[in-house]
Amino acid sequence: MIKTLSEEAAAIGVHLGTAALEHFTAYHREILLWNRRINLISERSSREIVIRHFLDSLTPAPFLEHPEGALIDLGSGGGFPGIPLRIALPGLQLSLVETSRKKSSFLSHIVRTIPLGGVQVIRERVETLTAGKILSGRFDAVISRAAFKLPELIRSASFFLKPGGQLIALKGSDLQTEMEETERITDAAGMIFTTNRDIRRYGENCLRKIIIYNRVFG
Repeated sequence: MIKTLSEEAAAIGVHLGTAALEHFTAYHREILLWNRRINLISERSSREIVIRHFLDSLTPAPFLEHPEGALIDLGSGGGFPGIPLRIALPGLQLSLVETSRKKSSFLSHIVRTIPLGGVQVIRERVETLTAGKILSGRFDAVISRAAFKLPELIRSASFFLKPGGQLIALKGSDLQTEMEETERITDAAGMIFTTNRDIRRYGENCLRKIIIYNRVFG
């Protein structure tokens, strides 16, 4: 596991030191233990945690404009992509948003067990957070891994982001309809399309699309 993770992370521009690899080992162990009790990940992907979850979560790391800034992960689930990014980038200030009580309990456990400083777990619906003002304009980046449709994600990101901040969406290959719908709301949401990158997953034929938008200044 460690050799594959280290080598493949380096291939996408992410260099993991000894401490980071130890954290990933602990994270891997805890996922398997907790997955027996709660449905963190599918049975199939539990056998491929390094590839389907760790490496996949690390793919946006080279695109983060503020690797020591404030990042909020919407719909974090088992901690993806936020926790792998925080392990790889120890200066990152991370907020994990997850509505499920069981999954948020797992996230809190991981943050204590590894341990990871500069991480908060928020058990709340995104819609509830955006209805308030506390987190408005607080973050350098918003990230989400296939938890929301792009139009919904654009609106949410606009609330959380500082001017100029990034939205990084990790998506599958079939995005045409979502992209077309999103084009119609970006101006109103104060967002602008920046780039669309295709990343071929290690050992797989399918592509991971990384879609990046920025919050308009002013």
